[in-house]
Amino acid sequence: MWLAFEGLLAAGWVAGAMPRLYAVQSSGCAPVVEAVTRGAAGCEPWPDPRTIASGIRVPSPLGGALMLRAIRDTGGGAVAVSDEDLARRAREVSRMEGLDLSPEGGATIAAAAALGRLGVLRPQDRVVLFNPGAGWLYRD
Repeated sequence: MWLAFEGLLAAGWVAGAMPRLYAVQSSGCAPVVEAVTRGAAGCEPWPDPRTIASGIRVPSPLGGALMLRAIRDTGGGAVAVSDEDLARRAREVSRMEGLDLSPEGGATIAAAAALGRLGVLRPQDRVVLFNPGAGWLYRD
């Protein structure tokens, strides 16, 4: 997304500044969150990764250093959420909005809520949340 936004800005297709980018991971597998917290240049492999959100169960992200650069260059950050919270958020949004959120999509909702509680996101902010999976893939 970082490269996509850079290209859109460079082409003049969007005006303004680069948006702040945030990563969200499950608290059971959060090497990017840990690296952001430590101010590290790269991610350390996460021991014993566990999460119901298989799309974000990435114990050693190949593009970790690039992700950290994008997060820092845009003034963003990283948030870890529990599996319980991300699953609950996915169910709530699916029920209320009719969207078939994956657990990964639920993680973005949970992260936005956490950032709101911290005052990082304000009600007047425009926010884009990604649902990088499909909820039906997780049903029995």
